Amino acid sequence: MDKAAINIAVLYGGDSAEREVSLKSGQAIANGLTQAGFNINLVDTKAEPLSALQSKKIDLAFIALHGRGGEDGCIQGALEYLNIPYTGSGVLGSALSMDKIRSKQIFQALSLPTAAFAIVNRANYRSTDAQSIMVKLQGKVMVKPANEGSSIGMAKAENAQTLDKALQAAFVYDDAVLVEAWIDGPEYTIAILGDQALPVIHMETPREFYDYQAKYQSTTTQYHCPCHLSPAEQVYVQQLALQAFKATAANVWGRVDLMRDLSVGGIENQWRLLEVNTVPGMTETSLVPKAAKVQGLDFSTLVTKIVELSIQGQGQ
Repeated sequence: MDKAAINIAVLYGGDSAEREVSLKSGQAIANGLTQAGFNINLVDTKAEPLSALQSKKIDLAFIALHGRGGEDGCIQGALEYLNIPYTGSGVLGSALSMDKIRSKQIFQALSLPTAAFAIVNRANYRSTDAQSIMVKLQGKVMVKPANEGSSIGMAKAENAQTLDKALQAAFVYDDAVLVEAWIDGPEYTIAILGDQALPVIHMETPREFYDYQAKYQSTTTQYHCPCHLSPAEQVYVQQLALQAFKATAANVWGRVDLMRDLSVGGIENQWRLLEVNTVPGMTETSLVPKAAKVQGLDFSTLVTKIVELSIQGQGQ
């Protein structure tokens, strides 16, 4: 591959709620690809129309847009219309993975382990519904807007009043909200690169859950890789992550988040899939680069591998 002859546009920024994270990811990716020898154009999609890519003779768009518009199939569809190849999952895989409700339904249909849940729609929700939801999900829940990332709009609720308040706050972000039974146990994440699951990372935070502050602002969050699971447990969750990744039609690279429910007996009964991320954070200290480093891949090699896999046609 003649890297200097390949013009790559790193699409970053945008106007989603995750813009600030995307700006950092895009800059890190651009630096890594430049170091690898590619010809790079940084494009903030909030300021520059996609149609401008055609005049720049772009060979590949590296999508570093998180959240709505970048991770949900919209930018992928637009790039396909413009006949510009891009990194990562295609339209279907991006849309399904971004939608927490539909991905949970897919996990459930395929008998992949995931926590019990309820779907709440703004149009027909009444505050009096909160009590029955709490009873159904056994008294403690996590509220998640269906189509936001980085834990935006998420909240814990332990009674009908706090659930109603959390739902009203989540409706600011989405008309459909996922209410998930609370999971008592640690959270893990597994990066996917091609058909390979990278080493498992265990995230540990003193906060109530792994929220936006724990992810991006806190200095007390700890990341364990090696993750202290037994070799057999690691293989099991890596296989589970690959199954979830393929179930939502995700491709090339991404990350699968899951938790271990310590209230349940038996290793294979304890794991609960949370979600699939098709454009996870890519600063040099983000989770995917951390796992890649343990695997022996530095950041520049990692982003180069994503480009190579995408050019091979695994993304669409």
